Amino acid sequence: MTTEQGVHFPRGADGRRSTAGTGQGVWADAIRGVDAALADRIEGARDWRKDYVEAVVAHTAAATRTDGGAVQVARAGLVSLGRRLRFVQDDESSSVAEAVAAGGSTPASQTVRGEGERERELVLPYRGDQLRGDALRRQVDAWVARGAVEPSCGVALHRVLDEPGWLDLSDRAFALLGAGAEMGPLGALSRWGAHVVAVDVPRPQVWERIMRTARSGAGSLTVPDGEPGLDLLARTPEVAAFLRAAAPGIPMTIGSYAYADGARHVQLVHAADTIVDLLLRERPGTTYAELATPTDAFAVPAEVIAESRRRWGSRGLLGALQAPARAAGLYAAAYSTQVERADGSTVGIADVLVPQQGPNYTLAKRVQRWRAQVAQADGHQVSANVAPATTTRSVTKNRLLAAAYAGAGRFGVEIFAPATSRVLMAALLVHDLRARATAPQHPDDLFVTAAAHGGLWRVAYSPRSVLGLAAVAGLPRALLRRS
Repeated sequence: MTTEQGVHFPRGADGRRSTAGTGQGVWADAIRGVDAALADRIEGARDWRKDYVEAVVAHTAAATRTDGGAVQVARAGLVSLGRRLRFVQDDESSSVAEAVAAGGSTPASQTVRGEGERERELVLPYRGDQLRGDALRRQVDAWVARGAVEPSCGVALHRVLDEPGWLDLSDRAFALLGAGAEMGPLGALSRWGAHVVAVDVPRPQVWERIMRTARSGAGSLTVPDGEPGLDLLARTPEVAAFLRAAAPGIPMTIGSYAYADGARHVQLVHAADTIVDLLLRERPGTTYAELATPTDAFAVPAEVIAESRRRWGSRGLLGALQAPARAAGLYAAAYSTQVERADGSTVGIADVLVPQQGPNYTLAKRVQRWRAQVAQADGHQVSANVAPATTTRSVTKNRLLAAAYAGAGRFGVEIFAPATSRVLMAALLVHDLRARATAPQHPDDLFVTAAAHGGLWRVAYSPRSVLGLAAVAGLPRALLRRS
């Protein structure tokens, strides 16, 4: 196996693999059929790593004007990325979809049975407590009242509490691409008795944690036999073959949770997406699951804008004191971009993009959103909920973000612990699968329903205009955590 084996960005005329240029081209291709002028503007951007934030906000606004336009953009974006990224094997290059269609050897599998007792009610770890029953209901209501989650999220969580039988997942299989991901649902699904099919990198420490989680749960775990994992990037066809053969006769949900830093994240997401597309087409009844990041741009309804405006208007004397700083771009009001949709409704663009996360992260997460919209348009069941800002390792290793998260409470944003977010989002996944809600009228509303954004959509300020201020406020706390 050569070092070039696997999923790669294309080579440019200079022989180098261009990540920024590829991403820039994908965004332009995606929007061209809806807004050609914006596509030209994106293609003409001189410094994509600097200009991408404004472009993505404009892209989100243009795509949401019509429901058909949103799906058109999603399809075009997926096609563009699929045309550009390459799968290299034995010095030959093809698209990743072609490599997967050509097939790979099917790895043998083994199944590990959990030794624990199935959890029969929703239990949420939160700030040192294990919330259940009425205590959990009160906490959900408190989140809704504070604007940390959307009201529809509260309704969904109450429904799961009302239907504890929904947590018996012994009738379902979940193929997790990135099974050991810090935000992934492996632990909760295992405790609820699910059959999990796990794919993750071949690293012993990752698989020790995955196997330990499975054994302590009440379900089963199917993994490749005789090797510690499958590299999704280098062995994409084998991963596809492994999942094709897994859990026959059981309804399957395939979840895209794999994460890596930088450009590798785009490669991973595209490899996962190619397999998702294959299983959705080949395996009837397959559903798709992903977690949308809160640090993106979203089209949100008028009532969310109104709440942000109400908070802006209630600042009183504080607002007057902040006025001089607004000339420097601080304390800016949220929702400077609003769009009238074809049906006459107005939506605002919740711009929660964080430049420090970079254009590759934003593209990777948007690809997952595009797949959710396309899958839903094609009649598949989808679970694609916005997760709260969470103190994961990938976030807190960035010192600015760690400090900003520590100080976010000063601006009305709640940052969640990973243990809380994992169970919260797994419960919403269960709701989506069991309640079988109909698709929203507009494809972008998929990400509004049951969103748990931590308050980022309803704050008075544009989040980016107070990011540095939150970091200053949170720096002492962040440094204390590191010590």
